[in-house]
Amino acid sequence: MIGDLTERDRAILALEGTWPRHDGAKEEVIRTQLGMSAARYYQLLGRLIDSEVALEYDPMLVRRLRRLRDSRAARRRARTPGFVG
Repeated sequence: MIGDLTERDRAILALEGTWPRHDGAKEEVIRTQLGMSAARYYQLLGRLIDSEVALEYDPMLVRRLRRLRDSRAARRRARTPGFVG
């Protein structure tokens, strides 16, 4: 184990880092390679990219994933009627 990252944590980060090179549906790759549902995968990924250990392990990937998450959240907030922020 590297730091506090488990083998599963590293596998999740590896999949995210190489995803554009995979063929097929991402959900199927998640199920076959990691043995979990897509919902569980994204739940774990969200927690993982918030961790300092993951940031130390792969800073470029984690920062990119954080930026993507933050920009999606900002777009959702902008579309919410009555949102003042």
